Amino acid sequence: MNTTVTLKTLAAVAAFAGTSASFAHITLPPGGATAGSDYEAAFRVGHACAGAKATTGVTVRLPKGFTLSDAQARKGWKLDVRKSGDAEVRWTADSADTALPTAERTEFILRGKLTATPGPLYFKVLQTCDNGSADWAQLPTGAAGEKLEYPAARLDVLAPGVAAVDVKDAWVRPAVPGQSGTGAFMKLSAPSGARLVGVQTPVAGVAEVHEMKMEGDMMKMRAVAGGLELPARQTVELKPGGYHLMLMDLKQPVTAGGVAPMTLQFEDAKGVKSSLTLQVPVGMPPGGAGADAGAHNHTHTR
Repeated sequence: MNTTVTLKTLAAVAAFAGTSASFAHITLPPGGATAGSDYEAAFRVGHACAGAKATTGVTVRLPKGFTLSDAQARKGWKLDVRKSGDAEVRWTADSADTALPTAERTEFILRGKLTATPGPLYFKVLQTCDNGSADWAQLPTGAAGEKLEYPAARLDVLAPGVAAVDVKDAWVRPAVPGQSGTGAFMKLSAPSGARLVGVQTPVAGVAEVHEMKMEGDMMKMRAVAGGLELPARQTVELKPGGYHLMLMDLKQPVTAGGVAPMTLQFEDAKGVKSSLTLQVPVGMPPGGAGADAGAHNHTHTR
């Protein structure tokens, strides 16, 4: 299976998601989940309905392809679960005091098992408020330039072996002629949690996950033993002066404007392995910061 993803493609997906996100206020974390796996769906409520002060209810209608096991109760909210027929989970605030103010963000969580068939899965969510409601239930038609005002929450169900990890803002620092090593940086998030355990690239003879930090008055770098933890639904940034991918024994020029193919390797809590292959641009993205931070003139220890 070809799991190569170009950063240009990721940017296009992000742009599309951003277009929807300008309207969508109940979403699932990006990155997807593996087909046939147990999945904790955390529905993120961004703010109340238009013109409202608080969210008073959230009803998730469960699609075929997701079998509910349980839902997480919330203090001050009533939980109703219907597993038969048109399955749904509904949270209702007990009073105005326990409703979710529009300025606050939170997650409504349910758990279940995913279909074994890869592909997008859509959860329709009804948000009720102190003033009106919003039904996040629109499905994409595939029409060019389509903008959905109330899109359903989308989950990408991935084939086994494809990492359920979201990658943003990836780039490789350009190397000057004769330079033997450079670094790669990005933001990673895994909805269900994972560990980044390795990286492979034809650009370098050796590629490892490294950490840089000050020890006394000296910046030192070492390989991360056992891999880098990606806690569920948290973004871990690989950046100059911190965690990063170290590319050593460069085999070809790494010049601005080019791309560096690389395959990131992951493991989940059960030790199941997966990977994601990217075409990473060489050169810091526009508006990025810290390109010169943590330049590779440090002590390398193991």
